[in-house]
Amino acid sequence: MIAQEEIEDAKKIAEEGMNELERLLSETNMSFKDGSIVKGTIMSMDSKEVLVDIGFKSEGVIPASDFRDITRFKNGDLIDVYIDSLEDKHGMIVLSKSKADKILNWERLVKDCEENKKITGTIYKKVKGGMMVDVGMDAFLPASQIDIKHPKDLDSYIGKREEFKIIKISYQRKNVVVSRRQIIEEERKVEKDKLLKTLTPGDVIKGVVKNITDFGAFIDLNGIDGLLHITDMSWKRISHPSEMLAIGDEVDVVILEFDKEKERVSLGLKQKTKNPWEDIENKYPISTRAKGRVVNIMPYGAFIELEEGIEGLIHISELSWTRRINHPSEMLAIGDSVECMVLNIDKSQQKISLGLKQLEPNPWEKAAEKYSVDGKITGKIRNLTSYGAFIELEEGIDGLIHISDMSWTKKINHPSEVVKKGDVVNAVILDVDIDNRKIALGIKQLENNPWETVEKKYSIGQSVKGKVTKITNFGAFLDLGDKIEGLIHISQVGTNHVENIEEILNIGDEVEAKIINIDINEKKIGLSVKELLLENYKSKDDEDRENFGRIEHEELNNLDSQNTSEVADNKEELAKEDEE
Repeated sequence: MIAQEEIEDAKKIAEEGMNELERLLSETNMSFKDGSIVKGTIMSMDSKEVLVDIGFKSEGVIPASDFRDITRFKNGDLIDVYIDSLEDKHGMIVLSKSKADKILNWERLVKDCEENKKITGTIYKKVKGGMMVDVGMDAFLPASQIDIKHPKDLDSYIGKREEFKIIKISYQRKNVVVSRRQIIEEERKVEKDKLLKTLTPGDVIKGVVKNITDFGAFIDLNGIDGLLHITDMSWKRISHPSEMLAIGDEVDVVILEFDKEKERVSLGLKQKTKNPWEDIENKYPISTRAKGRVVNIMPYGAFIELEEGIEGLIHISELSWTRRINHPSEMLAIGDSVECMVLNIDKSQQKISLGLKQLEPNPWEKAAEKYSVDGKITGKIRNLTSYGAFIELEEGIDGLIHISDMSWTKKINHPSEVVKKGDVVNAVILDVDIDNRKIALGIKQLENNPWETVEKKYSIGQSVKGKVTKITNFGAFLDLGDKIEGLIHISQVGTNHVENIEEILNIGDEVEAKIINIDINEKKIGLSVKELLLENYKSKDDEDRENFGRIEHEELNNLDSQNTSEVADNKEELAKEDEE
């Protein structure tokens, strides 16, 4: 049996051991308290949680989501953790990896960094107003500070590790604002200063299309913008810069001009290739045929691309010898392949005049032989205009009967008063103009001019009769015969003032009037009913006076005879009285 004394000794030793253990545990627990940061060892981990031993009486469990990139860790790694609570309701210690990182990184940031200093970090997510950057702790990157131009797709920046500049540190809120844009601008300024020292006209330099306008494109030359004008983009004709370039395109351009003081650069794209106009006279000699494609049509002509960068113009007047072309689209369409004649070259202005009609014989060259002045022709009225009628003499050749050559006597307001489209008429050739491709014709010249005998037949003061053929607001026309008309002006219709001539005269009325004016040059005869009436009134008045005088004389003679008889009778009576 164990002696009582041994038992007591054993109890004493055990009690001392327990006291020592409690002391040791107490000393250890003094370094573990809520809100402290301690070292811990990863014991195990899966996709949901990580078990960490911090040397406390129990391990702590940290959610896997608390690790920014859990793939970077493995079992046995020593990490910093933050003690949220030494014991929760389940008796477990509560730890946090993210809180420990934030506190330690903030302390390191405050110690090592300050505003305007550079720092490296990884953009890891998009938030309202910008993005978050892992610089050892969370830093805010405003959208306006991501790039020198406003980014269209923020997601494309996620995962990128970049250099940033610290633009604000809030010690109270413990947050940091960074800028990537300022880093880029500083780098561009260095490149710009370097570029300004080395730029030379003729150099080929790489750039990025920054903006496109109607007149050209602005190219970012890594720190300085240059203008690529639309006329320097291609040797061929382009309507808009967007036909060749798009924003963001990388292009190699030629330095054309450079103003260092104003920092202005003129750029060229077509200058990288040979000017196709340099040997133009040998490639397209005048009076030779050339083939091309219609690339543009304007009201005045069609542009033909002979080759890349070489365009010529077929003027509307050079499309046909005979057809009257109102618009080039009547003969050509964009995309048509055509053969034409080279008429002229202006190398300095980079212009080529082309012709289509020159490929065929000119029918007007024989027109002078076939159509001579004073000759007579018969043809069909092809078209009427306000100034005359066109007669088709043959395929492609027309003659014009001007409105003034339709009648010797009538005032024609429109050709339709004399001829109609489709009528077959005879005419006299008045003039042939080969250079301007015009033949003048006349109808009235088929007859003698009745005005040549007017002065022999009519005289001022002569009374004439005729029928009313036309009434206007200023007078009435009388047909005097032989296709001669006279005008009774409204003021000469009657002796009284006339407001509306149609109240007095009608078409077809036969009227007698007096000729008061004859103008052979103007082919006008002026008539007056008023003058005729006044003349008739005067003649009647004179007759009345003559009749009145004759009657008065007879009456006086009768009265004298009567008086003489009465006197004789009186004398006889007096003599009888004396006798008595």
